Amino acid sequence: MTINSIRTFEAESFVTPTSGRASPKPPPRIWNAVEPPFRGYQPAPSDGYNHSSASTAIIIDNGASLLRAGWSFDKSPRLSFPADVARYRDRKINRTCTYVGYDAYADATTRGQIRNAFELGSSVVGNWDMMENVLDYTFHKLGIDGSEGSVARPILMTEPIANLRYSRKTMTELLFECYSAPSLTYGIDALFSYTYNKGKTGLIVSSSHSSTQLIPVINGRAHMSSVSRLNWGGLQGAEYMLKLMKLKYPTFPGRFTDHQAQVMVKEHCCVSQDYDVELRSFLDWSGLEDRDHVIQYPFTEREVVEKSEEDLARIAERKKESGRRLQEQAAKMRLEKLVRKEQELEYYKDLQERLPLQTKKEQKRLLDEEEMRDDVQLDKTIKELEKSIRKARNKDVGGPENPEEEEEASFPMLDVPDEELDEAGLKQKRHQRLMKSNVEARARAKAEKEREKARIAEEERLDEERRENDLEGWLEERRHARAAFVQKMKDRDRLKADLTNRKSLASQMRMKTLASLASDAPGRKRRRGGDDDNFGANDDDWGVYRTVATGEQSEDEEEEDLGVGLKGIEAQLLKYDPNFTENHTMDAQSDWTKSLVHAFLRGPRPFDPESQREAHQIHLNVERIRVPEVVFQPAIAGLDQAGIVEIAADIINQRISSAQDRQNILKDVFLTGGNTLLNGFQSRLQREMRAVLPSEAGLTVRQASDPLLDAWRGAAQYSREPEFRTALVTRQDYQEKGSEYLRVSQTEGMCNLVMNTS
Repeated sequence: MTINSIRTFEAESFVTPTSGRASPKPPPRIWNAVEPPFRGYQPAPSDGYNHSSASTAIIIDNGASLLRAGWSFDKSPRLSFPADVARYRDRKINRTCTYVGYDAYADATTRGQIRNAFELGSSVVGNWDMMENVLDYTFHKLGIDGSEGSVARPILMTEPIANLRYSRKTMTELLFECYSAPSLTYGIDALFSYTYNKGKTGLIVSSSHSSTQLIPVINGRAHMSSVSRLNWGGLQGAEYMLKLMKLKYPTFPGRFTDHQAQVMVKEHCCVSQDYDVELRSFLDWSGLEDRDHVIQYPFTEREVVEKSEEDLARIAERKKESGRRLQEQAAKMRLEKLVRKEQELEYYKDLQERLPLQTKKEQKRLLDEEEMRDDVQLDKTIKELEKSIRKARNKDVGGPENPEEEEEASFPMLDVPDEELDEAGLKQKRHQRLMKSNVEARARAKAEKEREKARIAEEERLDEERRENDLEGWLEERRHARAAFVQKMKDRDRLKADLTNRKSLASQMRMKTLASLASDAPGRKRRRGGDDDNFGANDDDWGVYRTVATGEQSEDEEEEDLGVGLKGIEAQLLKYDPNFTENHTMDAQSDWTKSLVHAFLRGPRPFDPESQREAHQIHLNVERIRVPEVVFQPAIAGLDQAGIVEIAADIINQRISSAQDRQNILKDVFLTGGNTLLNGFQSRLQREMRAVLPSEAGLTVRQASDPLLDAWRGAAQYSREPEFRTALVTRQDYQEKGSEYLRVSQTEGMCNLVMNTS
């Protein structure tokens, strides 16, 4: 019998339906982000030690996720806690405090000092100081006070497959030397679980916290040389979920923790039955409210005081009264200003009448007192006052409107030769020359505006003729113009995002430009007198400010110009192009009801950026099937290994020589470990393996009765059997033969490793 491990997927077209996107939906179900796993004070169950005897074994399932411990006569472990230790120096009491297990999550101080006894990402003990604290806590909680100078009970401890010789040797020395254990032995947790579930021949798939292992068992004996391991378990899945969340919400105001990621994987993830097909339709708006899980993080909402109708009416009346008072004050101030101007006008007119009667010296003295150059400026001041008074009367007093036509400017002094003018005349001539330049500049600007209007009108006329003569060509030009506007907007957004990243090319070029502006020749000493600054001599020099400018005003103006131009082109396409509809416009494409990115980030409901509640929410949708899929397709997470189906095919095809043994193994594919509790894991594995098996081959996939506790229960069950005594390494054996001595059991539940293997 041959197992083919090649999988094929049929390509299917995917069309997202548009119905139901903006329809009202029920409120989403909210899951609160879990707090640190502190469980408070847990009293020590001391009755177990009192009921035990010298032959009663202590069972320790030394897992990388949770350590479970109890007595051999227990049906379930009495203790279950993580191998985390927090140790710090309390300055108030001047003592070193040690917290183990869930107690290490008591407060922020202890959480900041947490250390784990295992190597990161593995099930091998690496920190032996922490492991000693964990064992102290374990024996204390089991009621062993050490009054006899030792634990005085046999110990059965689980260990990972292919445990390092140094790790087992150090653990043996620790238990015999530090705790004076009378006897000790080790076993493999997956084999204990298989034995407890009455397995004899089969393939164990143990997907636990740190890895996934496939162990073939034939007639109660594990073929250790055929064991394969996939370096992916619950810990790696949680890290992958954490990475996906940080990439999905890079500016999330809350804080993601490892424990929260583990809870997300356990409570919200499931194994898809057909990953490629489900992934195409997972963000489909139909039913997305059920597939999208919302996790709420703690937040503080801005308090908005709601006012009653009476309060709103009172506030409106108060604003109205305040506005009325301001208007009265403004009118009074305008009237007073008008009276002052009339008085000034009357005074200047009287001065103008008296000037001809005075001598030139007296005229100059009177004008100097009023800070005026000559009688021309006096006449100009009188005209300005008359004009201002007339406008004020028309606005406030309600006088008759008599707009004065603009008089044609005249400059008589420009025709008089300079030789005929005195100093005052020359000054007046220069003033009239400047005024004439201003008048001519205004006339040129007005003419330029008229020419621009005529040019625009001519372009519109020509565009209208081109549209009437060649509609398809005209529409094609408009489509290209719209595409150019859209590309400019994308480039602008990309540049704006790049400028926020100091390592981006755009940001580095901007800093380089600033540096070159600060120093024309960096790295050289400028010689005295040789640093002539000729910046601005060339008009192109001023373009550098567009390169380094990051102000909001310039960006808003550019965005407004692009938006107005794009809307104008889209309006023309909507009017003349039958294939261009409202759904093709930029406004429609940026609508959240039509955005796949919005469905990915915020689910099937609108998002309010001002709401702190919604800003502190994360949405799990695609990640719910993506994270568990790594066990079947490790390449998704960048893992250069085969999936469990390919590994199983390799074990059975290449490493099991007997055809009968292969058939027997396929009849009992056994699942254990916390990672197999994900919904759909068993059915997916059975479906995948059935797809690569011959049609006549039998296949049975079953799960442990309790994938989490059956390993401990199997060890406890084995410790009550007579064969357990023959597998124990006594303290006398340890003293005579050393810490690497290990007895090999002939039963299926024990670790069948000889002493010189690692």
